[in-house]
Amino acid sequence: MIPTIILAVCVMLALAGVFAVLLGWANVRWHVDVPAKLQHLMDAMPGANCGGCGYVGCHEYAEAVFHDGAPPDKCPVGGSAVAERIAEIMGIEHVAGVPSRPVVLCGADFDARLKRPEYRGEPTCAAAVMVAGVQGCTFGCLGFSDCVVACKFDAIHIVNGLAVVDYEKCVGCGACVRACPRNIIQMVPFQADAMTVVACSNLDPGKVVRSVCTVGCIGCGICAKLDDIFTVADNNASIDYDRYQADTDLSTSIEKCPRKIIRYAGK
Repeated sequence: MIPTIILAVCVMLALAGVFAVLLGWANVRWHVDVPAKLQHLMDAMPGANCGGCGYVGCHEYAEAVFHDGAPPDKCPVGGSAVAERIAEIMGIEHVAGVPSRPVVLCGADFDARLKRPEYRGEPTCAAAVMVAGVQGCTFGCLGFSDCVVACKFDAIHIVNGLAVVDYEKCVGCGACVRACPRNIIQMVPFQADAMTVVACSNLDPGKVVRSVCTVGCIGCGICAKLDDIFTVADNNASIDYDRYQADTDLSTSIEKCPRKIIRYAGK
């Protein structure tokens, strides 16, 4: 028995030595030299690999900057610090922009929904959106946490059936936007820590909205009459964020909205 064990150990050690030599040779044979500047770019990346930059991961974004001249401010996780470092490495000027953050364009939690049929299918938004009549509003948040699962930063949660963004944790990667099958989560340029949003995406006539929800936009147009930054189209109000400034005051529209669906989003 003992000689057999010793033989087995010797064989394993010999195989380990052979593989070590082969791996060392392969490392030398197929070694690819990485340009110093590209290596500096890769080192500057946060390593989150969230895809918020529009590339598969941080390595791919670094290569896009190095080879294709991609903008230095595409990393939502690293923000201005990473953008400035990338610009420094590439020897270009960086002008700080406005960060984008997601807003949930639905304000109806479970209590605000007037029609709540029981759903027994797969508990994901991607599955539920294929089922007719899963809830009264065909534009509202389904609340099955697809956005929560997609977020790597624990920055969005389902609260009483409605997706709610934690802006203290959110980095603006956009994963929740891509995960929402109803497209009710959208990226907005945050000119200020808190932004005014119309938290509704319903395009149905006001009568239909009232029948399914206590807070949905009915397209009354009061907000547009008070401030031309609002536009009402297809029975739904929206804000022109290209004109929105940090000091924009829409408090009167918030106060006068009969459905109280114009709200603040942010810190």
